[in-house]
Amino acid sequence: MNKHLLRFYSPLWLFILMHLVPLNGNEIEFGVQEDVPYRSDLSDGSYAAERCVLDVYRPISPGDNPILIWFHGGGLEGGSKSSGLTRQLAESFASWGVTVVVPNYRLSPKVTFPTYLEDAAAAVRYTQENIAGNNQSIFIGGHSAGGYIAFMLALDRQFLDGADVDRENIAGYIPMSGQIMTHFTVAKERGIELPEIIADGAAPINHIGNETAPILVIIGGEDWPARLESNRYFVAAMRKVAKNENVAIIEVPDRTHGSILKGISNADDPAAIAAMSFLQSQDLPPDQLIDE
Repeated sequence: MNKHLLRFYSPLWLFILMHLVPLNGNEIEFGVQEDVPYRSDLSDGSYAAERCVLDVYRPISPGDNPILIWFHGGGLEGGSKSSGLTRQLAESFASWGVTVVVPNYRLSPKVTFPTYLEDAAAAVRYTQENIAGNNQSIFIGGHSAGGYIAFMLALDRQFLDGADVDRENIAGYIPMSGQIMTHFTVAKERGIELPEIIADGAAPINHIGNETAPILVIIGGEDWPARLESNRYFVAAMRKVAKNENVAIIEVPDRTHGSILKGISNADDPAAIAAMSFLQSQDLPPDQLIDE
């Protein structure tokens, strides 16, 4: 049996975190504001107007609740802020006291790298300037292609800096099932087809460093094998090569690339518990990995 992990949840740690997540009977009411334009600087026609909009799920409760900006998946070629599992995640986290911002962004092949990342950074700027209060912490996450976007915004400073985002105001990142190498859609735009894999300037692994906000990596234990191993590799490279301990990994057994997203909407899900702990405390939880 090959052990991939050094640290585990302790029963006490799980007990404490379960009490950080509101039980289903005590969920918070929330309101939804849909299709808010976030790129008034663009004038390139109807496609930008159609895609550069976001939804805001805002708890109806007092206090400086954290903000989670969540980018949908879809291979950078599809997907929507309104897809079932993305909406389910937003509704669940809002009912637990988190303001959730879910942007759409322009997609390949109508646009190419790095336009979708520039849109994502603009959505972060809009959130800072128009949604966040003075004391609200902002986190950036996403699933699959959205996880790739979260990784790139965390690691390649040109995008948030280029959008005039105050990076000091970003409390952390939660990439789920994200691609660590150059995204296969970006490679395809460049005429490179699978199975060839590259890691150029469009690859998160190419931008590791020792100064980042905390990054909570979430991955299913049954995700695509290369995706799972590359996420493990990213955490190891951050710690051992970049000398950056500001990273943790939650690997949920028996979860696939899709079911990891479905599961996180449940209050008793290990990924939900870890993410809520991070959002509420701004402290990374211990690693949770699995034996094979």
